[in-house]
Amino acid sequence: MGQETSEKIGRLEREIEELKKENERLRRLLEEALRSAKRQAAPFSRRGPKAHPQKPGRKAGSQYGRRCRRPVPRSVDEVIDVPLPGQCPHCGGGVQEGSIVSQYQTEIPEPRVECIEFRIHVGCCRRCRRRVQGRHPRQTSDAIGSAASQLGPRALALATQLNKGLGLPYGKTAVVLEEAFGMRVSRGGLCQAMARMAHKAEPTYQGLVEQIRGSPSVTPDETGWRVGGQLWWMWAFSSSQLTVYAIQPGRGFEQAAAVLGANFAGFLVRDGWSVYRQFSQALHQTCLAHLLRRCREMILVAGKGEAEFPRTVQVILQQALQLRDRREQDQISDRGVAVALGRLQVRLDRRLQGHYRSPRNQRLANHLLRERDALFTFLNCPGLEATNWRAEQAIRPMVVTRKVWGGNRTTRGARTQSVLVSILQTCRQQLRSASSFLQTLVCSSQPETLDLTTTR
Repeated sequence: MGQETSEKIGRLEREIEELKKENERLRRLLEEALRSAKRQAAPFSRRGPKAHPQKPGRKAGSQYGRRCRRPVPRSVDEVIDVPLPGQCPHCGGGVQEGSIVSQYQTEIPEPRVECIEFRIHVGCCRRCRRRVQGRHPRQTSDAIGSAASQLGPRALALATQLNKGLGLPYGKTAVVLEEAFGMRVSRGGLCQAMARMAHKAEPTYQGLVEQIRGSPSVTPDETGWRVGGQLWWMWAFSSSQLTVYAIQPGRGFEQAAAVLGANFAGFLVRDGWSVYRQFSQALHQTCLAHLLRRCREMILVAGKGEAEFPRTVQVILQQALQLRDRREQDQISDRGVAVALGRLQVRLDRRLQGHYRSPRNQRLANHLLRERDALFTFLNCPGLEATNWRAEQAIRPMVVTRKVWGGNRTTRGARTQSVLVSILQTCRQQLRSASSFLQTLVCSSQPETLDLTTTR
């Protein structure tokens, strides 16, 4: 056996050993990913507990944080005098009074269901002879006869916030109403009542759609949703003042344009889903958080020589975010930002011009080439977000709700869900009382557009 052959065998053995180690590492990562996907009891748990976690509770000294306490109530509804005991509870001796101090307690009043009877006057028109009946502002419906017993506006508003806002199923919402207030209501009754509320809110919802189409900047996102056991999609379109949800049977441009409008011409801060690029009149900003997460994952599983490209992309994107932060802190001028941005773009373009043997690196390069014009829009437009965090935050409550009760059984239920959660989320963004707005909505005699499209 010659020396050349021996060197070749040694080189191959070393390569085999490296490949075995790489295979073992990838196998462990795959096993961890598969285990994580099956953790139904704790879907948001991290891998393992920290070896030396921080001590729970407040920190001592200057790191204690903001000091605050429950404020004293502005008004007191009841004063209870608490006299001294007749003798000392420790030794049994006599007690001499020294002073009187106050303690305050904020309590929920004892639940009491209020039953109201509306004595509705019924008549007819002298001219057209049609039937006419009176209506009080506190009524939620004109129904009489077998449907004369209705839920009041406060009860309906609370049930809507529990079911649509907090994600409680109809059954648990009914349990809360009965346990807390002694109000018995069926799941079907709640479902029908919310459908009627959504019907009255339809014009207001359409007003929100028109408002989102005219917003200067919109952040969209979508997630899977079940309707009748079939895969639909929950879309969310969010701006700084309002959010519109729409449960639709597809994930394409047709569904996105049904809410946003095909000619949307504002800023579109979105992830890399190809559908969003079809809004040709919009100014695009792709989410840098998604790209940075992708780079971190690629570096984690990269083989020999594969980590250089995603690491370079990661550094460039992080430097772009740092450049934004420096401008916001007045540490760099607009001209300085433009010069630094040009250098970042040149560095990125040089890396994108190459051809990569790794399929993962080539896919990332192709994606960045498609998103090239949307990577640094936020540096050219001060104030524009660099990530789609706003839509991610809007989607999160819907994801939690989906984990609890899966979705909607009917398309009508999906429409009710879209309308009511849009109103609840918009009220939350505008710091409005959702309960008061829902009460006004349900007491309206006909569907009408209420004033939820203007800021406060």
